[in-house]
Amino acid sequence: MSVSIKLAVILPSFSWLTAEAGTGPSALILSYLLHGNIPYYAGGHHDAILRAKLERQPCLLRLTPDLYEHFYSSLRYSTQALPINTLLDTLLRPNADTEASCTSTVQWRYEPERAIPHIILGNSLRAGGQWACNTVPTSSEIGTLSYADMLSLPGYSYAEHYMAQNGKALPEFIRPSRREVADYYAAYPAMVGISDVIHLSEQVSGIDRMRNKFIIGSHGITCRHLVLATGTSSINLRPPPFLAPLESVCKASEPLLVIGSGFSAADIILSAPPNRKIVHIYRWSPKDKPSPLKNCHYQAYPEYAAVYRQMRLAATRRPDSNLASTPSTRRRSSIALVMRDWANVYQGLPNAEVVEVLSREGGSLARIRTTTGQIIETRVGELAYVVGRRSTLNYLAPSLHTEILGDLLESPLQSTGPLISGRTLRSKAEIDTEIGPNIFITGSLTGDSLVRHAFGACAYAAGRIEAAAKRRPCSFCGEQDGKNSRPSSTPSSGNSTPYSMSPASRATINNHEDLHLDRRKFVRSSERKSED
Repeated sequence: MSVSIKLAVILPSFSWLTAEAGTGPSALILSYLLHGNIPYYAGGHHDAILRAKLERQPCLLRLTPDLYEHFYSSLRYSTQALPINTLLDTLLRPNADTEASCTSTVQWRYEPERAIPHIILGNSLRAGGQWACNTVPTSSEIGTLSYADMLSLPGYSYAEHYMAQNGKALPEFIRPSRREVADYYAAYPAMVGISDVIHLSEQVSGIDRMRNKFIIGSHGITCRHLVLATGTSSINLRPPPFLAPLESVCKASEPLLVIGSGFSAADIILSAPPNRKIVHIYRWSPKDKPSPLKNCHYQAYPEYAAVYRQMRLAATRRPDSNLASTPSTRRRSSIALVMRDWANVYQGLPNAEVVEVLSREGGSLARIRTTTGQIIETRVGELAYVVGRRSTLNYLAPSLHTEILGDLLESPLQSTGPLISGRTLRSKAEIDTEIGPNIFITGSLTGDSLVRHAFGACAYAAGRIEAAAKRRPCSFCGEQDGKNSRPSSTPSSGNSTPYSMSPASRATINNHEDLHLDRRKFVRSSERKSED
């Protein structure tokens, strides 16, 4: 497809084109907004302070720090997400973590005269970004971390998609599989009418600033605003060189060696055949840096709780014991736990390390040193090294790369470019998600990895882009041509930054400490009270 045809479809002029890099949920949300679908506060929120402010200014594309400055002193808003993301989340799903069902306080209105020309470029085969790409070889049938309603996008909810696919209503408290969610996001653009701007399987490169515009060198496109929505999980961290011989090993009859202590490691274990021997090396420091699996309630996340239970048992069992569980533990086990004979197939080695890899006739051998100094030798039929995922901004030209990242890089230069995580740009996002003149970040680049927390940064970017694009007094704030239209960085409370967070909050960024509570227990509690 030539660039001229592509631009003829979506671009009336070059002057106000907005380019989005990425095709994940945050890119889809922003595109829905830029197509002229405007969110308004419809009333009825439980927060009286927030309610009073929004009744004066109901349009939710005008987001300023005064709307959420009281969040810092309220126990209702204990989330680790950016305040701007928490704001939209609580409006879309009030009390979602403590109530079985909630009614949105947001009304969507289609106002086509407010649409902004834009283009979405991404390298995934389907809309959905990382949801469409399984970067770790795990089963696509494992349930997501979020409940279905937390994964819904505006205009066409997951419940509507479920009804269309299955001919029946979506049950409550469902954690859909990754495959089901990927299918939903792939169908979403056509259902809400934004397919015209989404271009898949595109390799974007050479994005640079050119005076007051940007040029996308790989496509010959110029634009006034740039939105980065490429996420932080596209690259798996590589194992150290001495483990390289194990990367090419693939022998299903030999043990699977898993190195990692998070969700990806658990997914690998759960995806393995039930009778395959698993040797699991993981970091165990529950007080200083616990595994994110620790936060998984056994009712809401039974499969992850099962893996974490085995990790804990392996870390606390006597050195001379080979038992993976006790009778009492078995009685409390979920279905996910008893489906596998953990005592015979799982060997947990907390804080152990591989010291040598040997090639033997008929296979590979790993020598592992435990925390007691004991050397264990085990055959390895496959290696799963899942200690974390990162991403890069290597599609940016060096000058723009330096402008955005500066001295924020956490790792040395790799073949794929400097690696970034959810922490890399968080300090900037806490001040403003417009991290440079006319450059916005959304999604996990802000440090918030859950889909439910993607709306705030998207609404903020859409409001800023619209205010600048009109080249006349903004209908929200009366400011001209986008000049000096950045919301004040000083909240009325006196904080120096609109998104300021406590040191404790910064320390837990993007580590899933903010997992959803299991709302079923609140329903059961209510039922018991009614019976009493």
